[in-house]
Amino acid sequence: MKNKIITVDGPAGAGKARIAKYIANKWKLFHLDSGILYRRLSCIIIKNNINLNDTNKIHALLKNIQEISPRNENKLRTEKISNAASKIATNKKIRDFINNQQKIIVKNQLKFRGCIIDGRDIGSVVFKKANIKIYVVVDEIIRAKRRHKQLIDIGEKSIYAKILKEIKLRDKKDKLRKNSPLVKPRGAFILNNSNSFSDTIKQINKIMESK
Repeated sequence: MKNKIITVDGPAGAGKARIAKYIANKWKLFHLDSGILYRRLSCIIIKNNINLNDTNKIHALLKNIQEISPRNENKLRTEKISNAASKIATNKKIRDFINNQQKIIVKNQLKFRGCIIDGRDIGSVVFKKANIKIYVVVDEIIRAKRRHKQLIDIGEKSIYAKILKEIKLRDKKDKLRKNSPLVKPRGAFILNNSNSFSDTIKQINKIMESK
């Protein structure tokens, strides 16, 4: 899989990162979670006491950022950061900035190994010519239950009904946003991650073997 690019897209809470990590480990690929870049940028904006609605100050801040670390941390998984990341992701200049960051990271990694990137517009916008494209689908109720458990596990307070409402709203925003809306990328394989992960693995193996 050297020099190959695989994309994994899907709605919030679909398990894209877990799927991408599994593929990365099995086929020895570099894994980039694009959501981490949006979350880390959100942390930087908040740390600089910039209002998320102040686009001028955010755009000025971007000019002073050369690179964003793709390293994952629990502090990036809080509901506050999730909501902030979802909000800034609707901004075209921010999306362009993050997309460029992804391309730089992947270009550097392709010198050594293949890459798998997960997000919500990776196969449809960022890497349209990817070798393999996967689109993950999961019922919103199942996604809400998983997100609720994830927050509890990291010590966050969580109300299931609120999580479900937020996921429905996020889905609507992602699908209707003007810049890079959530869509199934052309030529993507559909992967249903609603059941056990062992079932998901069977689907993954089938997709990878087909290529």
